[in-house]
Amino acid sequence: MKRISFLFGASLAAASLGASAATYIHAGRLITATDTQVMSQATVVVENNRIVDVRRGFIEAGDNDQLVDLSDSTLMPGLMDMHTHISSQQGPGAYMDRFTLNEADYSFKAVHYAGKTLNAGFTTIRNLGDSYNETVALRKAIEKGLVQGPRVYTAAKSIATTGGHADPTNGRAKVLMGDPGPQEGVVNGIAEAREAVRQRYKDGADLIKITATGGVLSVAKSGLNPQFMTDELEAIVNTAKDYDMKVAVHAHGKEGMMRAIKAGVHSIEHGTYMDDDVIALMKKHGTYYVPTVLAGAWVAEKAEIDGFFPELVRPKAAEIGPLIQSTFARAYKAGVNIAFGTDSGVSAHGDNGEEFKLMTDAGMPAIEAIRAATFHGAKLLGVDDQLGTVEKGKLADLVAVKGNPLDDISLMTRVSFVMKDGQIIKMQ
Repeated sequence: MKRISFLFGASLAAASLGASAATYIHAGRLITATDTQVMSQATVVVENNRIVDVRRGFIEAGDNDQLVDLSDSTLMPGLMDMHTHISSQQGPGAYMDRFTLNEADYSFKAVHYAGKTLNAGFTTIRNLGDSYNETVALRKAIEKGLVQGPRVYTAAKSIATTGGHADPTNGRAKVLMGDPGPQEGVVNGIAEAREAVRQRYKDGADLIKITATGGVLSVAKSGLNPQFMTDELEAIVNTAKDYDMKVAVHAHGKEGMMRAIKAGVHSIEHGTYMDDDVIALMKKHGTYYVPTVLAGAWVAEKAEIDGFFPELVRPKAAEIGPLIQSTFARAYKAGVNIAFGTDSGVSAHGDNGEEFKLMTDAGMPAIEAIRAATFHGAKLLGVDDQLGTVEKGKLADLVAVKGNPLDDISLMTRVSFVMKDGQIIKMQ
């Protein structure tokens, strides 16, 4: 038996694991995420990229096996962030990037941010919008082992209406606007809505992202107004269904949410002005809510800094940002399905774990916040047969923190062990 502890570096551990028949992980506490129970002193056995056994107690490893000692830690499924923008990040001057950066620039940023995200314990992400379909290339590179990062499920370019939140030409001088269409993610009418979905399929996207209302950070006046007609939303959802693609919906205002939920979308992102009518409709349809509380808090903070945002954006950030946490609290209390999402790329990549504290501050128990980032993330993606819980037969995506995050949720910002697909990525 070869013992691996936190005294060894991750690269040494990963290299030595390659020759082993199995890896035995001794966990001081185990959150399987199948329910709210926590198992004390458990052993998880991994062979190749699968969990082959989960047992109570510290089971002795065989002579040719590896032992990973996490007896001072809490082990749980790999974390899942259902709302990221992995190839960009807000900051001073970020609004100039679309004029100065090329596809290759965004691609290299994506590689860098993907590494930070994985090291923060997030082994799976949904990417909800990029600039050049560069996250499709990132997903392929990660799958081939060319770069290190989380599993990526990407919507590629978001779909908007003319002047809508994801219209890439908002804020430009007229001479630079051009007339973007479905290929660029701008649609008007049923035919173009269908074409845009089919283009995303052709581009290699895994799902569809639409901006059903105005938004905070776009250089456009309204952050709330509905921006798709009902027939356009139905065309998108029905076409996506034909291609086995789910639909995620950016929405702040009530009317845009109501239209989207009735059309059959799978998740509402942000949901700032969700009221009792919206909540009832989401529960009726089983629609997931991805709150992105961290993004709301972050934009509200930066709105206080002169010059950080364009003047058209600043009042939207100041008004809308602070409301998301209270909306989340109401939705959770009412029993809406909730999956963890941060909108990282607004806030910094690698800081994803800060969302947990904001969720618990709003009334969600720590164990449920962790399940939102594991069990429910997998449910929303439709991959709960492979990911999201620590169970025999599941893919070996596992993370750990030293101590007990149910006593101190801030530990989720200090992930000390990361295993993805059976390979140790990080061990401290």
